Amino acid sequence: MSVSPADDGLWCRRFNPAPDAPDRLICFPHAGGSASYYLPVSTALSPRVDVVAVQYPGRQDRRLEPLIDDIGTLADRVHEVLRRDRDDRPLTFFGHSMGALVAFEVARRLERDGTGPVRLFASGRRAPSRHRDENVHQRDDDGIIAEVKAMSGTDDRLLGDEELIRMIMPALRGDYRAVETYQCEPVVTVGCPVTALVGDRDPKTSVDEARDWGKHTTAAFDLRTFPGGHFYLNSRAADVMKVLEKHFAGNAAPQRA
Repeated sequence: MSVSPADDGLWCRRFNPAPDAPDRLICFPHAGGSASYYLPVSTALSPRVDVVAVQYPGRQDRRLEPLIDDIGTLADRVHEVLRRDRDDRPLTFFGHSMGALVAFEVARRLERDGTGPVRLFASGRRAPSRHRDENVHQRDDDGIIAEVKAMSGTDDRLLGDEELIRMIMPALRGDYRAVETYQCEPVVTVGCPVTALVGDRDPKTSVDEARDWGKHTTAAFDLRTFPGGHFYLNSRAADVMKVLEKHFAGNAAPQRA
């Protein structure tokens, strides 16, 4: 199913529009996450950077739309939207957890078009070819909630709200299915530099598993390790922002007329 131009606004959220910014950052949410997770990033970088947060179907204002529980299919849909929204600004990708995989797959597709990102920031996720046998998506609702609580990515008070749980559970289950059924061969690469970011106590991604992102790029690679768990970036937001700000300062794209 193709995406119509009228749907572009559903996929791409600009909380602080910056039409004259010389660079564009595309942010990809984690499993169960939404575009609003990146509102602080947009606020911090605007107007120097045009920050676009991707909103997947099946959550928040898109919760009545059919879920996409396959990384490749989701990447196809996002790629179609970004390709149509493309201009001459350099693209940078940032994805956390599941979002890192989606960003990687979208980058591959854009590179085939000759319009790939200038860098991919892969946060809180094992390298694409580093597989673990996981089956969270097959658990009952309580099992999935326990997993989310263990990752400390959602306020426990929200997870105690039964009505909210009923609203977000389909998206959580579908996202976990997408991640846990994803497979990638070690030889699959992107041509842009990759920066992997990981918490040093992340139970879902070891430092070694994050380091293997270097095998999935034919360009430069670096690894940034931060104190914390899977959602290290909640408590280390300022440090992560410094990494992004340094990247955009070094990118030094000329100001748009």
